[in-house]
Amino acid sequence: MLVADAKVSLVLTGTGDVLEPENSVMGIGSGGNYALAAARALIDGPLDAETIVRRGLDIAADICVYTNRSITIETLQGA
Repeated sequence: MLVADAKVSLVLTGTGDVLEPENSVMGIGSGGNYALAAARALIDGPLDAETIVRRGLDIAADICVYTNRSITIETLQGA
């Protein structure tokens, strides 16, 4: 469970632990680590889509031992 007010954000675990998140960003659930990676990428400020993707995947690799840094990004050009 995530709990937040104007001053603090906390994660309440299923075992009753109360954790303060790193970088004031939180993500929970089966896709929580991916949401967390994307949110951390967005913290850096206004970025273009490719930079957000690269940053998010790099952060996901830091979080998840099954994610590596060997990526290919394909960009579609508008008509």
